[in-house]
This record gives sequence, C-alpha cells and structure tokens, in this order.
Amino acid sequence: MIWLGFLRYLEQSPLISESKRMTYAGIPFLYLTVNHENVPQSELEREISICAAKVMKGRQLHSKTQFVRKESPLYVFKHRFLVPQRKMFCCGNECSDCIRLYPPT
Repeated sequence: MIWLGFLRYLEQSPLISESKRMTYAGIPFLYLTVNHENVPQSELEREISICAAKVMKGRQLHSKTQFVRKESPLYVFKHRFLVPQRKMFCCGNECSDCIRLYPPT
C-alpha cells in the first residue's frame, strides 16, 4: 500500500517518466527513468524524499535512500520504508493496529 502510493507520487513528478520497485535478496531497489538526461542526482534525491514524506504522513514510518548507480536516463537507488524499533515488521496476522496500514491512534 505504501509503495504503490509512493510510486504514483514519483510518476507525477515532472522530472520522472517511469518508476518501479524491484526486490533483490530482500532489499528493495527503486528504478527511476528521468525525462531529461542532465537531471542532477541531488534533485532526484530531493524529489524522492518529498514523495516519501507525502506517503508517510500520519504513519509511524521513516525512509532511507541510498544512491546505487546511474545509466544515462536510469537511476537506481536502494530505498526502504522503516518502522520504529519497537516493531520492525508486519507480522501478517492482520492486526487491527498494524503499523504499516493505519495511522497511529
């Protein structure tokens, strides 16, 4: 749910034409195809943090982004949404207060 909204916000950005998430060895990677070849990496990182903030609003999450590589119009980042230390994952039991689905009460 978080990732879908995040990718949707990224694709609405004027800098980004396509965004997708790929998971390798349990680590989520963010693949961004930019509209212009000369987009600075710092501007993309700023756009990622803005879109992540929009999707995390009202939830107990934070994000971590790390640049991996660039291949012409394609940028690759390691991007994770993290929950607070007291609960690092969703247990899958469909808890009514699941930290990944609902804002804190």
